[in-house]
Amino acid sequence: MIRVLVVDDDFMVAKVHSGYVARTPGFEVVGVAHNGADAVRLVRELRPDLVLLDVYLPDVDGLAVLRELRGVADDVDVIVITAATDVETVRSAMRGGVLHYLIKPFEYAALRDQLAHFAALDRRLDQLASAGQADVDQVFGARPSTAPVLPKGLTAQTAALVERVLRNRPVTASECADATELARVSARRYLEHFVSTGKAEVRLKYGGTGRPERLYVWLG
Repeated sequence: MIRVLVVDDDFMVAKVHSGYVARTPGFEVVGVAHNGADAVRLVRELRPDLVLLDVYLPDVDGLAVLRELRGVADDVDVIVITAATDVETVRSAMRGGVLHYLIKPFEYAALRDQLAHFAALDRRLDQLASAGQADVDQVFGARPSTAPVLPKGLTAQTAALVERVLRNRPVTASECADATELARVSARRYLEHFVSTGKAEVRLKYGGTGRPERLYVWLG
C-alpha cells in the first residue's frame, strides 16, 4: 500500500480528499494535517510515501512546508492541491520538486489519475536494475519534440482511436476490437504498443473458467 498524508486547512475538504484516496486501489490515508506545523510533524512521525499538500494553510503557506519537508524527508513525494492559480506559486512548486499541481475544485478522476500515475512509476522504478533514457524520460515527464514513431503497420489515426477507448475504461483486446471495429489481433497490437511505451499496463482479468484475460489499463 502507498501511504498518504493529506494536508488541508479545511476539515471538510480534507475529508473529501481522504475519501478520494481511500477509494483508490493501492492507497491508504495514514494521517491528516490542517496546518503546516502538523504536516511537518506527521511526515517525521508517519514517514508517508506521498503528501497531498495545500498551499493556503493558517500558520505557514504550503510552499514553506514543502521547503522544510525537503530538509527532513527527502524520500517523500508531494502533489500540491490548491486553489492558487498565480504563476509564481506554480513555478515555486515546480522548483520544489512536486510531482503534480492540482487546482481546486476538481473531480475524483483527476486525483485518481495522478495517484495511478504515481503508483505506476513507483512500480516501474522498483523493477529496474538501472534506468535507460526512456525510463528517465517517463519518470520526469519528458516528451520528444517530434511525434513518436509508431511500429510498422500502426497508424496515428487508429492509435488515437484505441487510446480514446482505453482512456475511457480498462478493456481486453476483444472489448477494444468491438469498440473500435478493428480485428482483435490489430486491437491487441495497438494495446501492446501502449504497454511498451509505458502509457498502459496489463492486469489479469479472471473469469469463471479458462485462462485469465489480459486487461489493459491506461496510465498515461
